[in-house]
Formats: sequence, structure tokens, C-alpha cells
Amino acid sequence: MTASINDVARAAGVSASTVSRALRGRPGVSDEVRDQIKAVADRLGYTASRSASSLASGRTYTIGVLVPYVGRWFFGTVLDAAEQVFSPAGYDVLLYNLGSPETRKRFFTRLPVRKRVDAVLSLLIPDDEESAALRSLGVPLATTVGGTRPGFTVVGIDDRAGTESAVRHLVNLGHRRIGMISGSSGPLHWTTPIERRNAYLDVLADAGIEHDPALEADGDYTVEGGERAMTELLAASRPPTAVFAQSDEMAMGALRALRRHRLKVPEDVSVVGFDDHELADVVGLTTVAQPVAEQGAEAARLLLRQLDEPDAEPAGHVQMPIRLVLRETTAPPRPRGPQ
Repeated sequence: MTASINDVARAAGVSASTVSRALRGRPGVSDEVRDQIKAVADRLGYTASRSASSLASGRTYTIGVLVPYVGRWFFGTVLDAAEQVFSPAGYDVLLYNLGSPETRKRFFTRLPVRKRVDAVLSLLIPDDEESAALRSLGVPLATTVGGTRPGFTVVGIDDRAGTESAVRHLVNLGHRRIGMISGSSGPLHWTTPIERRNAYLDVLADAGIEHDPALEADGDYTVEGGERAMTELLAASRPPTAVFAQSDEMAMGALRALRRHRLKVPEDVSVVGFDDHELADVVGLTTVAQPVAEQGAEAARLLLRQLDEPDAEPAGHVQMPIRLVLRETTAPPRPRGPQ
């Protein structure tokens, strides 16, 4: 006969609820007891029944994840890290790719996640109406993008502080013609491009540098967009001696454009990115490092904690550390170059 959870509990000398917590990676069980229970379960050939667990707990053991662009590096990295937390805890991921306005509107009109998920991790920024719709689900909510939002646990970074460190680095090197490649055409309601642009403008103002609109270009948060934007900046009557790209992917595109125009980095143009993409070190890119994977993992852990401790106060806003990483793409401007 197939062993039951009660058989495992009797053999291990613990309660059935302790067996359930141990085998699903829940808190409240010591490592020693957890290892003992797993050994007993393996010896008896016990496998937890998803359907039985769902009936007993009223849970679906499924987490809904909303993304604007599943194929982009940032969102893919967050999703992968979150899944690596959910899976060992016994949860599946139900993914909704809401890249188009039509798909997004249809999702929030129908709310297909209702009664199908135990929690929602949103990697898009909902407006007030969409936020209210998600709160109506009555499940824990978390995100890794945007600022503080009622009803959501937010795990993120200080975009302004990161941008300020990057642009101030270029100012301190002596650059006065500092361009920016932004992502103004990013996901709907995404505040990151706005926060980073405002910080860029503030640093220029603090340094007494007059803002030149010709030194801004949209790179669409892609490598191809970054290359196109850098080409646009180089066509200005007075091109920049340094460029801040709001993402590493756009910075890599900028490097490609500069190479195509036979310009040397950093001798002719300095470039700073934002993210510390896995390829940033390969190309020697100076960048603002943010813990992208860790944000996804922490958001997932906090959602599981809310499910395990429903009466506990939600974490609210968790700010992750960032730092400027100096590599080979920045240097003082050439004295003979345009300043």
C-alpha cells in the first residue's frame, strides 16, 4: 500500500502538519527535523499529493506572475529567480505575458487568475484601476518595479540614487557634454525611465551644466535601440563626450554604434550603463549594479511568507542595495575634444 502522510508522521515521531511543512520547505521546522522527515518519507516511498494538499488547505499551490515582456533580460532574470524559490516550496508558476495594451486590458477585465492562484507577482506597474482589481483577488501581492503601492509588497531599488552616481561620475571626470539614452517607450506606466531622467537632469543642474535636448535619445531598452539612439546622438551638431544609458543593453548597443563609427571608448566617448547585466563585465562596461535576480527571489520569499503567516504584517517596501562598478568604458574627456 502507498504510504500516507500519517504513516510518515508516526515513523518520524512528529505531527502530520510538521511533515507537510518540512516537505514543502515551509518555515517553523529545524534543519535536523526536516532532514529526518525527508529520510523517512524516502524510505516509505511517500510522495505528497498535490490534489489532497489543495483540498486540505484550500490552496491551488500556484503563483500568478504578470510580465510586460517575458523575453527581455530584466524580466526573464526576475522570473527565473522567483521560480527557483517557488518550485522547491511546492508551487507552480502561472505566467501571463501582457506586452500589448489589448492583452493587458483583456486580462484586467476578465481577471483569469481569480481562484486559480494563491498569490500574484506583478512585474508590470498597474494603474489605480488595475491595482484595485488585483487587490480584489484577496491574495498576497508583490512586485519588483515601481514605488510604494497600497496592498503590495515592493522589492526594488533607488533609481534616482543609482542614476545620480552614474552621471556624477561622468561630471567628476570632467565631462560637460553628457548625453542620455533613455527608455521612454518602455512598458505601460513604467516609472523607471522618468525617475532616471529626473535624476540625470538634477545632476546636470547641480553641476551648472545646461541641459541640451539634442543629447537625449530613446533606446527602447534594447541593444538595437541603444545602437540607434547612439547613432542619433553622434549626429548632433555638438556630440556628447560621455553617455549615460538607462540600461546595460542600451549601453551595449551604444558601444556597437561607436565601434561602427570608428570611435574609441573611452578615449573618444565614455559610456555608463545601469543593471550590471551578465555580459557587462565581458565588455568592460562601467555600470550601476543592481541585484536583479535577488529582487525576484526576495519578492518570492516574501509572498510565501505571507501565505504561511497570513496574520503577519506585510513587508511593505524593501529597498535592495546598488553600487557603481567602475570598469573600462569611462575616462576624462580628451582636452582637444568637444566639452
